[in-house]
Amino acid sequence: MRLLAADITDPNSLSVLGMPLWLWVVLGAIGLFCAFQAYYWVGYKLGPKIYASRLGRKVGEKSILRVENAVRRWGALAVYGCFWVPGLRHTLPWVAGALRISYPWYVVASALGCLTWVPVTSFGLYSVIWGWLRLAAESPLLAGVAAVAAVALIAVVVHRRRRRRAAQRAEELANV
Repeated sequence: MRLLAADITDPNSLSVLGMPLWLWVVLGAIGLFCAFQAYYWVGYKLGPKIYASRLGRKVGEKSILRVENAVRRWGALAVYGCFWVPGLRHTLPWVAGALRISYPWYVVASALGCLTWVPVTSFGLYSVIWGWLRLAAESPLLAGVAAVAAVALIAVVVHRRRRRRAAQRAEELANV
């Protein structure tokens, strides 16, 4: 009987470009934390002028107001939560700076976000990617079926969300 542990790779032996994976994760977390501090201070220094900037125009006033409302309502908790929402990850921090939320709480929230989001992404997401690549090497047909199923699932979720939002907009217009 074969031991299950024989198939599990030693995490300490994983490396990318000769550097251990855990070190990449630590450097990624530090880099993201530094970027979040820079975003905050850019927003803090520019203040309301940032909304008229090219980035502010690109993001759009409606989106900025939504982010502002989240920051006003949730404060540092919104900063932590933005790590898990792709569109907010790099827009909310400069809005937090422009709104001048408490910097010590911002630092705590962004540090906790980096300490949780980076490892989950590095080990969880990349495990899925490498698992799919391994499946593709062993059975390209099965990997293709899995990819089609994943794309179909994403399409269904996006379609349902769009329908729900359209229904909410129609309801809001009907109430006005």
